[in-house]
Amino acid sequence: MSAVRAIVTDIEGTTSTISFVRDVLFPYADARLDAYVAAHRDEPAVAQAMREAAELAGDPNADDATTLAHLHAWLAEDRKVTPLKSLQGLIWAEGYENAALHGHVYDDVPPVLRAWYDAGIALFVYSSGSVVAQKVLFAHTAFGDLTPLFRDHFDTTIGAKRDAASYEAIARETGFAPGETLFLSDVDAELDAAHAAGMRTIRLLRPADTPPGATTTHAAFTDFTQVAAALARG
Repeated sequence: MSAVRAIVTDIEGTTSTISFVRDVLFPYADARLDAYVAAHRDEPAVAQAMREAAELAGDPNADDATTLAHLHAWLAEDRKVTPLKSLQGLIWAEGYENAALHGHVYDDVPPVLRAWYDAGIALFVYSSGSVVAQKVLFAHTAFGDLTPLFRDHFDTTIGAKRDAASYEAIARETGFAPGETLFLSDVDAELDAAHAAGMRTIRLLRPADTPPGATTTHAAFTDFTQVAAALARG
């Protein structure tokens, strides 16, 4: 893998534990969704998310209460829909700024990201969480602000994570050929899509996040230190 010039990483189950997202971030947003929308309804980002949510629910003229009911249901189902992810990101951003939230990343992640950055490897994030949510998580970690390490962030506005076209679009946006780009994720279907687009792939099998007996057709390691060692070996 000596030709890798760019690395695109997922977040949940890859840089950060799934339990942080599922057990901390999701309930936090769910509990504050209605009040946040009421307080910020006239702001463009909130107005757009509510409009998109109503359209996605098939009722463009729905009132806020009806649209919020759909959003709560989608959150409970962990639906990867852009208007929900946008609102979650905004709510989390407020929580981080108020010091009510602190972003989780695995201990092995920051030193490896910094080493890759120092080595001139371009780093990117691609997650189903909104770009806002990605940035505020990495900006408020126990290891400091990690956002300067990343050149850019991508979310579902570029396409679904299980669609090869999304990874082709990311390659165009980053300017790095798929063959010199490595995608890191804990989900085989995402890795399959990235591979179909021509990217190199590695699956993270985090002990805390991997179901017993899980298998993969992709190269696999348990942490970023092992990934870095594999890259160094070429």
